[in-house]
Order: sequence, then C-alpha cells, then structure tokens
Amino acid sequence: MNHSLRSARAATFAYFILCGTTMGAWVVHIPAIEERVDISHSTLGGLLVLLGLGAFTGMQVAGRLTDRLGARIVVPATGVLCGAALVLPGLAQDPWTLAGALLVFGFCNGSLDVSMNAHAVHVEKEYGRPAMSAFHATFSVGGVLAALVGAATASAGLSPATSMTAVGALCAVLALLPARTLLPTEPTAAAEEAAQAPTTQHRKTSGRIWILAALAMMVMLCEGAANDWSALHLKDVLGAPASTAAFAYGTFAATMTVGRLLADRLAARIGSMAILRHGAATAAVGITLVALAPWTWAAFAGWALFGLGLSGCVPQLFSAAGHADPSAAGANVSRVAGLGYVGMLAGPAVIGWLTHLVALNHTFLLLTLLCAITAAAAAVLRTGSEPTRETAASSH
Repeated sequence: MNHSLRSARAATFAYFILCGTTMGAWVVHIPAIEERVDISHSTLGGLLVLLGLGAFTGMQVAGRLTDRLGARIVVPATGVLCGAALVLPGLAQDPWTLAGALLVFGFCNGSLDVSMNAHAVHVEKEYGRPAMSAFHATFSVGGVLAALVGAATASAGLSPATSMTAVGALCAVLALLPARTLLPTEPTAAAEEAAQAPTTQHRKTSGRIWILAALAMMVMLCEGAANDWSALHLKDVLGAPASTAAFAYGTFAATMTVGRLLADRLAARIGSMAILRHGAATAAVGITLVALAPWTWAAFAGWALFGLGLSGCVPQLFSAAGHADPSAAGANVSRVAGLGYVGMLAGPAVIGWLTHLVALNHTFLLLTLLCAITAAAAAVLRTGSEPTRETAASSH
C-alpha cells in the first residue's frame, strides 16, 4: 500500500470520528437542552423529526455534489459546516430556535455522513479489500469521545452552549487538516449523461440500488429499535433494576463495535454476501432470544447476538451501493443512507405503536421478520458489489 493511499485511509477514519463526535456532542447534551428550552419529551420527539428531515435532505444534496465536485472538496467543506452547525442547538433559547438549529445541524451532519461514505467507497476500491466496516466502527469511537467530553464539561459546570461551541470549533478546524490527503476524485459527467439517457443497464443498476436501500431501511430500523428500547425491555419486561437495564444497550453497542472491527477481514475471506446473510440470520436469532427470554442473562445474550449480527450489515450495503456505479457513488450511497436513516428514525416509533397491541418483548418479533427478509435477500450483493478475491488476496 503506497503512502498516499495509507494517508487517505487515515483521513477517512478521521472524518468518521469527527462525524460521530459532532452527533454525540448533541446527544449527550439533550437532557440539559430540553430542560433549558422547557419542552416536554413529546415535543422533543417532534423536534427530532426535523433533525432527521434535515439529515435526509443533506444526504441527497451532498451525494450529488460529491459526484460532481469530488470528495476532496465536499468532505472537508461539510466537516467545517457540521462543526459550525453544532453550536446552534447549544445556543437555542426556545422551541422555535431549537427547531431551526436541529434542521440546520441535521442537514450538515447528513451531508458529511454521505460524502465521507462516498470517499470511503473510493478508498476501499483502491485498497483492494473490504474496509467499510472499520470506518463505521470509528464513528462509534467519536460518540465515545463526545460522551467523555460531555461528562467532563458537565462536571466542570460548563453550559451546553460553551461545551458544544468548543467541540464544534475544534471539529471545524480539524476538518481542514486531512483534506489534502483525501484521494483526488475527478468530477464525473457520467452520472448526468446516464440520467439524461437512461440505458437498460442503468435502469437495472438503479433498481438494485433501491433494493439495497430497502434492506438498509430494515436493518437500520432494527438498530434504532435497539437504541431506544433495549434498556426499557430489561427494566419493564424482566424487572431488572435501572442500573442493570442500562447495560442492555451497552452490550448491544459493544458487540456491534467489535463486530465491525472484525467484519472487513471476514468479508475478504467469505464475501460481503455471506456477511450480510449470516449476520442478519444471527441478528434474527438474537432478537428472537430477547423476545422470548424469561431471564435477564438470556436477554443480555440476545442483545449481544443482535448487535454482533447487525454489525456488518449496513457497511456491506453502503459499499455495494458505492461500487455499483463509480460515476454515481455519492448519489447511490445517499439513496441507501437516506432510506436507512428513515428506518432508524422509524424504528423506535414503530415499536412504540406496537406496544399498544402486544407486550413490548413480543413487538421484537417484527425485527426477527425484518432480519429474516434481509438474510433471504442477501443475494443482491452477489454481482459486482465487492472487491475480487484475487485483489483481496494480493493485498494481504
């Protein structure tokens, strides 16, 4: 591996950490901001929809811009904007200003998310073997960093505005430092030509992208449900104390991070299709165990399997979308990521609605079904979605 490619890979890791840090900095300050602007949980839930709407819109815009202008321009630009926009929720004084702040922050964060994923696809292609899962693992590292900083600033008595301004300013500056080491991607006119004169092959590619997007929506709906309902499941269904229940999400997140750190090497050996199929099947077993578990230890085992199984699924889908048509990698990733993000936002709401009909643990059987569908549809990754085995082998 040459020095420039190694530097580009390191820069991509840096942007994933930066994106995770900015989002984490908002998440850790949600309780304090909610109290300051004096809103209820239900009002906050409505405002978070605006965050998702902004992110979805930013993903669609940035995906096309990345294809036209190149990742070397769009990634650092969106990184700077994301850091600057983080300041806004910290300064909000009422529900209206918070709504506007979340819409702008969501747009910038979604823009960075898609543009860095598009560049990650390019790095993976040049790297010659799977690399996407490791990039996604470092996003979680950014969240951990944000949690540590948030805890430290709160202990020091600093306000959310001060903390988020400091983190945002630092992220905006850091977004510029690795910009020159990003791989130079030429702006492409092929995507525009394909849009103006859609061929049969282009239509097939487009149809396949929407299948990948639908699978991403199902997988990320499962992730979203785990994020919001895992701790409540242990507390309300199994009667675990709050201190124990909190470890349910921690178990899920830990196994997901470990799985993503291992998934690239596994994908190089057995292929991305196998990762998606076996991962989704493992997740289905895990969440079924959670749904039927009568004991706390069994529920923990289920959440661990669920996180491990899901860990490699989304990176494989993003990678497949980016490799399907290199001239439109940004636009394709934006479609898959955008619909996936809709699923992540919808997951908690869908589970919440189903609790009006059945017990909370039984609602998780819906997630079993979604994982089973994903496993059955994994063959969509078979054609042109992963680096060749020969290339992967030569890079070891």
